[in-house]
Amino acid sequence: MKKENPYVCWGLTAFLVICGVLVFYDIFFQDSVLIIYFQKLVSILSPVSYGFVLAYVLTPVVNWLERKIFPNPQKRRGLGPRALSIFITWTLVVLFFYVLLSILLPQLYQSLVSLVNNAEKYYKTMMAWGQRFLENNPNAERILSEMLERYYQDGIDWLKTTLQPQVETAITAVTGGFLGVFNFLKNLLVGVIVSVYLLATKEGFAATGCKMVYSFFPEKRAAQIIRGVKEVNRIFSGFFRGKLLDSLIIGILCFIGSSILNFPYTPLISVVVGVTNVIPFFGPFLGAIPCAFLILLDSPIKCLYFIIFIIVLQQFDGNILGPKILGDSTGISSFWVIVAILVGGGLWGILGMFVGVPLFACIYTAVRRYTAWRLEQKGLPTHSKYYRTHQPVRQEQGEKPPEE
Repeated sequence: MKKENPYVCWGLTAFLVICGVLVFYDIFFQDSVLIIYFQKLVSILSPVSYGFVLAYVLTPVVNWLERKIFPNPQKRRGLGPRALSIFITWTLVVLFFYVLLSILLPQLYQSLVSLVNNAEKYYKTMMAWGQRFLENNPNAERILSEMLERYYQDGIDWLKTTLQPQVETAITAVTGGFLGVFNFLKNLLVGVIVSVYLLATKEGFAATGCKMVYSFFPEKRAAQIIRGVKEVNRIFSGFFRGKLLDSLIIGILCFIGSSILNFPYTPLISVVVGVTNVIPFFGPFLGAIPCAFLILLDSPIKCLYFIIFIIVLQQFDGNILGPKILGDSTGISSFWVIVAILVGGGLWGILGMFVGVPLFACIYTAVRRYTAWRLEQKGLPTHSKYYRTHQPVRQEQGEKPPEE
């Protein structure tokens, strides 16, 4: 086998190092031109991103339909069975959203109209609560008066320098909202077309990617990369698809329970609870708190019932439904889930709170496996129980190591 020229490797390494230095200098000391162009490229390729996400979410459905309709593997060859499975999948998706929106949208609209109509009533209720509290607590009234006098000028300055520019920006965004909605729908339509193409040729794309990995890396390293990609796919697919299904079921159960208990704004509350449930750990609280406050303005006793209902629903989700659907898809403890949510939310907002958990799980798995490999190279045990005395305790001969 012909060996590679070492000068080519050195030159490629030097080129990549120089490129890395230039990128670092541009990001931290210049105008971040590369980031601007990268964001523009991401915006241009957003339809492809939509298509990839849709194809990734719908792949299990297409595979399941293909196996059920064509049990014989010989009959699954060719584009005919795949095309039929994709057509049935998208037909089911369209029917599902049509039925869901036809039922949900009218009631959601009525809830929003009712909320707007009762806004003055809720304002008076809050003012009455505040006045009764201040009358019964003169010290609190004096402290509040002093705070208002102290921060009056600061509030005026904040209104002029911060709030007014933000309102102007919001008005500009609203006036251009129709164009944004049109662009989103256009990108989504193109994304659907892209997803159909990706679903039809997903094995070919996977084979091409695998071939490129083996062409760029040594065989042993390429096999490791492929195993790593499969592990990342297992974590992300299990978390994303499972969490979406789990949140949909929780939203439906919330709608049914709220209808039985006759809570106000049932459709609006169910949508908020279902959508925020996508965010692990903090999601139920983010959704339940504003909903509970909204119900409190209408009826304090119903607010108490709603809090009890949400606690029961989240206990059912956390102990029964969630483990059944998600299983141990991430493989990280609750502590690291909280850390991942906080870091992801701080970096990318709401989307980061959702993506942060599987992303951190992938990093955690890679570090854990690399640590185990390094310990095995040194002949040391890999389980944490052998290090509780702050030094490695050798594994007994014939002892089976426990699962980490």
